[in-house]
Amino acid sequence: MNEQNTVRGYKIFGPDWTCRGFQYQVGKYYEIPEKPVVCERGFHFCKNLLDCYEHYRFDENNKVAEVTAYGDIDIDEYEKKYCTNKIKIEKELNWNEVLNMVNTGKNCTGFRNTGDCNTGNWNTGDWNTGNRNTGDYNTGDCNTGYCNTGNRNTGNWNTGNRNTGDCNTGNWNTGDCNTGYYNTGDWNTGNWNTGCFNTVEQKIFLFNKLSDWTMKDWKNSEARSIFYDIRISPVQKINKKDMTEKEKEQHPEYQTTGFYLKELRSEEIAEERQKYWNQLSQKQKDIVMAIPNFDKEIFKEITGID
Repeated sequence: MNEQNTVRGYKIFGPDWTCRGFQYQVGKYYEIPEKPVVCERGFHFCKNLLDCYEHYRFDENNKVAEVTAYGDIDIDEYEKKYCTNKIKIEKELNWNEVLNMVNTGKNCTGFRNTGDCNTGNWNTGDWNTGNRNTGDYNTGDCNTGYCNTGNRNTGNWNTGNRNTGDCNTGNWNTGDCNTGYYNTGDWNTGNWNTGCFNTVEQKIFLFNKLSDWTMKDWKNSEARSIFYDIRISPVQKINKKDMTEKEKEQHPEYQTTGFYLKELRSEEIAEERQKYWNQLSQKQKDIVMAIPNFDKEIFKEITGID
């Protein structure tokens, strides 16, 4: 869309004040005789400084300036990128001014932080040196807790990764104070424990009975590999060309998306699993049925496979 107006905004340049090969200078006025067209010709800028960084790296070596656009203005479909045929480079912004504008928190050296004293990016907490943290004092990434040095923790004081508990040095723990992996209890130094104060891996229940397998044995078993492909999604994507008239009537959203998501009934899921089981070799079936404590009735109740 084209309009004629006076619009103030921001523009980013290279360290030498060039942009797309054109040399600029603070305080100078530039114009071209043609009508501006976004991404084709004219002087580009954004009304919001954050939008500028969708097109430039967040680099303190680049120059940033306030600009005023005069005359004709073209705007992209998202109303983020502007283009004009007349522009004045008003004032250079120093890096501290830039940081204050792209962060809603205070004393941040990163980008898009809503908390305070962050050196990373996209943090909503305070004193984070990592990225995408919603808690405080995190040096890792994607943490929602506090004082984590690992990544993707929702608990607190974790040095491991992907923990939902507290004070874990291992990974994938949902309990507290674990130094092992995949523990749901507390104070375990082993792996895959559901209790507390364990130093060794526990034997697991299979088919409602205690077995001589550990969770590690199950994870490494051929049977588990066979089951990997037997997992049937309860939702299937049905493309427009495969939809019945009744489905089109019930799911008018297909006209926009080109498909609809079909929720499978439990019987349909069991049917798909049975099809998968039927095409397995006898050797593969024997491997599954060799799982300790294998019980045909329980197997059918859970999987639907007969």
